[in-house]
Amino acid sequence: MNNLFERLFQKPTKLPSKRQWKRFFSVLNKKEKTIFFIFVFFFLSSGIFLSLNFYIKNTETSPSVGGSYIEGMVGQPRIINPLYLSTQDADRDIVEIIFSGLMKYDENGQIIKDLIQDYSIKDQGKTYEITLRDGLLWHDGKPLTADDVIFTINLIQNPEYQSPLRVKWAGILIEKISSKTVSFKLPKQYAGFSETLTVKILPKHIFENVSPQNLPLSLVSEEYLIGSGPFKIKKITHEQNGFIKKIILERNKDYYGKKPFLKEFSFAFFSDEKDLKKALLLNGVDGFVVNDLSQYKNELKSMKVYGLAVPRYFAIFFNAKNEGMFKDNNLKEALAYATNKEAIIKNVFSQKAQAVNSPILPKFFDFKGPETDYQFDLAKAQQIIQDSLNNTPKIGQFTQNLKLGSNGKEVEMLQTCLANPPAGGSDIYPNGEINGNFGEKTKAAVIKFQEKYSQEILAPSGITKGTGDVKAATREKLNELCFKKEVVKSKIAITLTTSNNFPLPEIAKELKQQWDMAGFETTIETVSLADLQNTVLPKNSFSILLFGEALGAIPDPFPFWHSSQKDYPGLNIANYTSKNADTLLEKAREAQTAEIRQTSLEQFQDILIQDMPAIFLVRPDYIFALSEKIKSFNVTKITEPSKRFSNVETWYLKTKRTWQ
Repeated sequence: MNNLFERLFQKPTKLPSKRQWKRFFSVLNKKEKTIFFIFVFFFLSSGIFLSLNFYIKNTETSPSVGGSYIEGMVGQPRIINPLYLSTQDADRDIVEIIFSGLMKYDENGQIIKDLIQDYSIKDQGKTYEITLRDGLLWHDGKPLTADDVIFTINLIQNPEYQSPLRVKWAGILIEKISSKTVSFKLPKQYAGFSETLTVKILPKHIFENVSPQNLPLSLVSEEYLIGSGPFKIKKITHEQNGFIKKIILERNKDYYGKKPFLKEFSFAFFSDEKDLKKALLLNGVDGFVVNDLSQYKNELKSMKVYGLAVPRYFAIFFNAKNEGMFKDNNLKEALAYATNKEAIIKNVFSQKAQAVNSPILPKFFDFKGPETDYQFDLAKAQQIIQDSLNNTPKIGQFTQNLKLGSNGKEVEMLQTCLANPPAGGSDIYPNGEINGNFGEKTKAAVIKFQEKYSQEILAPSGITKGTGDVKAATREKLNELCFKKEVVKSKIAITLTTSNNFPLPEIAKELKQQWDMAGFETTIETVSLADLQNTVLPKNSFSILLFGEALGAIPDPFPFWHSSQKDYPGLNIANYTSKNADTLLEKAREAQTAEIRQTSLEQFQDILIQDMPAIFLVRPDYIFALSEKIKSFNVTKITEPSKRFSNVETWYLKTKRTWQ
């Protein structure tokens, strides 16, 4: 053995030749050859291990350019136009990636600079001066300048173009200072203007000759989809019937910000959920928005599900112009105590939601919560309802002749009777005013009542038109319907109006079960979103409404609760009026510090909750499923669905090792 090692480690004068190697192996016996090869194996393995260890310790993994991503969507894009804020998520998503704004949102929902290099606020918050970055380019290589910014805002402000953004830019003067600098002059202080600057900018050289009639529809072809965002249009594929199958975007190498890692970003469109599910099972889709988690099980096995915080909430709104029985807060409180928000979160949102008790979303914005909070208490709700039923007037109390100008207890009873089924309701007494004064509205309701039961009230007297006077025949029918002898009233009938869009019908169904257990008899009236916007809200034809509202990164509940917004198309759908609340909302809007805004909003929430124009329910998460192979998705808060792409340029699939 010693002889072997002496021969192995003897210092050679030169490298052995092939003949010498053969001679070397010929003098070794079988055992010596085995030992030699084992030694060589460990020598080489150690060398490889040490080399790899050195390489790993002195290099780090980093994202590499390459790979493609496919976002799956049900439906079709219609108006890919930043000026028109399409109600379709597909349109907004594509706009988000193709176009850029002066400001934008980061992954935490905070507003940061985008196209602008810097900005300053002057004239006590009424003038904003912005300076664009150097070297900005459109996707077609043309420079992006102050002229494009001014052109875009002028389009928004021009009533011929009918942009819904016009209200946000009303009264704002824009002035060009240089090719890179623009000044915005506001009519009054508005702390949320930095969020207004997130509007996406259009290229003037592409759209300056497009007419107002054609602009909304022009952004559906490749030649007009020119933006300045991280990805640009590569190709749009159609099926034979014209159905857009896929919009393929490619990496914008001239992007002014961090260059994207993904080589391609595509939107794949499906006619229905069934086709989307098939694509998911075949790994043909890398990400999609989940509307209802209960409908997807197998499809999510290879994906990571994100619950993104969004400043939107669902609530029950009481119509101040059609209060009826809800003029008194007692029944509102009964509904509040009868509402189990945790059950809604579990049964409708699969635990992907949070209970809310205020229109300023204290937990989302780190504000102090309200002083009053109606926690679920079924027994308390039942007691309030029974007390209300026990105080209902008994049969035989309509004993007087009533007419226009009458007033008192029996008029109040008459109005209560006409405002509620089975004698009346929204068909008979839509305004539902209960004030004890027999006015024109009460007379009109009596006439409708008389003509509805004309065979019993009018026909015996030989007349066909209602008189509006409450006399013997009218009293008899009112007593029969409002105070039946044979039935003891044990429920309070109410109608809940809502839209047929998920999750509103599902929430309404859950509320009906809860409220009926408390002692209400709930009827759900479901209408289309179009009917809600065009008929129900303009005509105030609801008593209580289930609907949603959304705030921005800078909370501004002014549009939803200020009295100036209570007439349609204002967004104060509860028709809420309060001078104190108005003052605080105005103060919050004009606040130049976050501390003043927060204090004003916290005081506002306590006033509003005390007045109880609404019952606040839940704030659902926005559910986004993403393939586990996609890295660097770190979004936590978004202001709207499309903002889940706020850091899309950092997403990556491929990696490389670089020396430290």
